[in-house]
Order: sequence, then structure tokens, then C-alpha cells
Amino acid sequence: MEIQLYRGDITTLHVDAIVNAANPSLLGGGGVDGAIHTAAGPSLLAACREIRANRYPDGIPSGIAVATKAGNLHAKWVVHTAAPNLALATANPVKPNPKILDDCFVNSLYVAARHEAHSVAFPAIGAGAFGWDPEQVADIAHVAISRWVETNKHISPIHKIILVAHTDEVQAAFERAFSLAAVEDIAA
Repeated sequence: MEIQLYRGDITTLHVDAIVNAANPSLLGGGGVDGAIHTAAGPSLLAACREIRANRYPDGIPSGIAVATKAGNLHAKWVVHTAAPNLALATANPVKPNPKILDDCFVNSLYVAARHEAHSVAFPAIGAGAFGWDPEQVADIAHVAISRWVETNKHISPIHKIILVAHTDEVQAAFERAFSLAAVEDIAA
């Protein structure tokens, strides 16, 4: 299993599956979610609306992952997962459990593997508008991905995981947690 760190735009990667740090509504939003929806085109929104209509009428619960076709992206699939929203939690006395963020990474890998993905690109799930500290996201991602790889390395079609950093802070956190150096050009 190869794990790489890429500094750039996740929507430009030629991979089998791109993980979307989605809003629970699945209807797009800001940050990476908005960028993925914009780059993928209207078919992605239509597929997300179908998931809302048939499976999750109130949106996807945090930690769950679902897949749609990738529309105009250079990928086959978009795997949508919603992190617990810490930005909302500041007004709510119930604190989100970091285990749910772990579930975002693990469940995204399971969904990608079920769709026969060989390569998967991950953003720093939760580290944008949802308020998670990039260092904590990187640590959780490292533990979750390492555990999943160790458990599934002989049975999974996934052979490459690309972590995508969109800021200096996220890049530094991923570099530290995974002992990787970022690249700005990556082969599929």
C-alpha cells in the first residue's frame, strides 16, 4: 500500500475515488465540498439528491460514507462523508466524539473498496469549516488509515491512498503524522 501527500486541488487528481468532506445535506457547500460539486457538475448533485430521497432524507449522519458517480471529475466515484461539526458544537453542550471522525476515514475506505477503487484521495476531513484542528485530523487519519490498511491489505483492491493538503497548516500536520513530504505533482 502506497500513501502519498499531495499539495494541491483534490478535484484535479486522476484517482478512482475522491473522498468528499461533505455537508450532511449532501447538497454541496463551501470548501472542498463546494469545489467537488462545482468540478463534478450537476450530475453529482442529482446523485446526492437521489441518496437523500431514497436513503437519508435528513442527510447523512456523521461518520457514514456513501458513494456516487463522479460526474466531470477525473475519478470514477465520489465518496461522501460528514465529520462531526465542531463549529456547531460550540453552541451545543454535547461534544462530538473523535471516534466519529475516525469512522469517516475508515468507512470511506470500505465504501471505496466495495466500488473496486484502486486509488483514493482524501482531504483533511473536518479541518475546514467544521472546526477540527488539522493536527488532530492528521493524527486521527493516521491511526484510522493505518489500522484499515493493516486489517485489509491482503483483501482490498486499494493500493494507493493520497492525502490532499490545501493549506500550509494541513500540509504540516499530514507531514508530521504520516512522516511524508508533500509533492505538487502526482501520478495516478
